[in-house]
Amino acid sequence: MAIIIDGKALAKKTRENLKLECDELKKNGIIPKLAVIMVGNNPASKVYVKNKSRACNEVGIEYQEYLLDEDIKQSELLELIKKLNEDNTVNGILLQSPIPEHLNINEAFKTITYLKDVDGFTPSSVGKLCIGEDTFVSCTPLRCH
Repeated sequence: MAIIIDGKALAKKTRENLKLECDELKKNGIIPKLAVIMVGNNPASKVYVKNKSRACNEVGIEYQEYLLDEDIKQSELLELIKKLNEDNTVNGILLQSPIPEHLNINEAFKTITYLKDVDGFTPSSVGKLCIGEDTFVSCTPLRCH
């Protein structure tokens, strides 16, 4: 028997619960903050990033956006990621994909510390997931589990 899921209602309930969790973190002196990096002008990525900003605002997560020119050098992208890794006010880093072809996305993902990897794409995150260790699991593999 098929079960029809009301995606909008489920999303609303999830955001309500996340807001409560964020409020509790703030009471304990932790200010959740997501840094999003987008390279280039991919239209679908723009929509995705805008929706992430809106969702963060709704649940009480600080949101910091880095919109980088399409012609950025690999070294500049990696330098930004390293800076965000070291920034104690940033709890999560999301590198929006796709990125321009002249950039190595795997190298960029490898540069993100697994402690701030909200996509679950770093080698540490993927490896832990594969062997069943406790790790952050991104939404797609979590739902397939």
